[in-house]
Amino acid sequence: MQLPETFIIRTKEALGDEWTAFEQALNEESPVSIRLNPRKANRDSLSETLPLSESVPWATDGYYLNSRPSFTSDPLFHAGCYYVQEASSMILEHFVRKYFPKPAKVLDLCAAPGGKSTHLSALLPDESLLVANEVIRSRVHILSENLVKWGNPNTIVIHNDPVVIGKALPGFFDVIVADLPCSGEGMFRKDPAAIAEWSENGVKHCAERQRRIVADIWQTLKPDGILIYSTCTYNREENEDNLEWICQTLNAELLEVPRRLMPHKIKGEGFFIAGLRKKGNAFTPPHKGGAGRMLHSNLTYHPKNSTPPLWGGVGAGVEFSYISDNNHWIAIPTIHYPAYIQVKNRLKIISAGVALGEMKGKDRIPAHHLAMSNVLSDTAFPQWEVNRETALAYLRKEALQNVPPELPKGYLLITYKKYPLGFVKNIGTRANNLYPQEWRIRMKNL
Repeated sequence: MQLPETFIIRTKEALGDEWTAFEQALNEESPVSIRLNPRKANRDSLSETLPLSESVPWATDGYYLNSRPSFTSDPLFHAGCYYVQEASSMILEHFVRKYFPKPAKVLDLCAAPGGKSTHLSALLPDESLLVANEVIRSRVHILSENLVKWGNPNTIVIHNDPVVIGKALPGFFDVIVADLPCSGEGMFRKDPAAIAEWSENGVKHCAERQRRIVADIWQTLKPDGILIYSTCTYNREENEDNLEWICQTLNAELLEVPRRLMPHKIKGEGFFIAGLRKKGNAFTPPHKGGAGRMLHSNLTYHPKNSTPPLWGGVGAGVEFSYISDNNHWIAIPTIHYPAYIQVKNRLKIISAGVALGEMKGKDRIPAHHLAMSNVLSDTAFPQWEVNRETALAYLRKEALQNVPPELPKGYLLITYKKYPLGFVKNIGTRANNLYPQEWRIRMKNL
């Protein structure tokens, strides 16, 4: 691996005697790791299809793999049974368990593609609300897709600039997780492009942008709220120096010594993470303009235990409120209904709660989101258990033939190893595929 000369000089100075071990680690193969979805799967249910080895020490549901399989060709990946995530970033679990054990409103600020959001969704106490934001348009839909697959209804995905969120929701969040855009030094081993893009000026630019993002979002954090600050880079400018700036400028305090995960010390890539608490009298940066504009919509709200016509099948001990928008229905956990309305009125929402489906005349067309949800009743739809070949054909969005004759016409839930994959409409001679067009697998030879 040919590292930038300036990076070598800077990092040698910082690491001292550890440089040789660090450089050697960068020339080794990157470990492969996944994190199970505890509400859908366990190690036993995945061990037949994945080469699981030892556990990730700092993550309850994290596992290393002996080799990297084709995740695209595993139907259980598409069912949301696990997420492919770099092991070092799973250290977020330490902060979640230690510093916010009670239900909380949490913002994952720079959330795509969804590693930390799905992790938070699995770890947060029941009745917590996760708002996952991505400002880049091309990345927000993969974030929504991954959270839909994860199946937790206590989630809202938004697409807004941090400064807009800062104006719209002052004092709204108990916790902000900010995995900030950085110079990417910790990804050198996995991503050669990160090496080519690195420069000292890039480091300076990233450090400045990180401070600006934190300042923009700071007023949405409640007094005594917690900011989890992280990067995948090594230098002080983007890490310790920025923490010092946050403490001095925004009047925060460090919760503990920051954690540096280095590839020559742990089985993972480079990662930096720290927790800060917003002091009760913390400075709030001034913003021009009001607290955020009210958005107009044609939504119809049904907030008090009402059941939408012809809909059902969600529950699992969760009380829902229902919302219709041009015959499209969603279910929002009632405990989060006021927060949803507040977010909806001021920010751009991509997905929220559980999308139930669309009403067309007397027909109800179930949404894929419903199939992925952890609160879908087992008896809501007739189920068609398929083999791997048929499952992959379904995920390629092909029409399915040879529907078992004992299954009724109408909407069927496709399952693989008892895990839902999505819906088809059985018309007798074949089943029309309702898998989302934009999610379909494009690889034919699986």
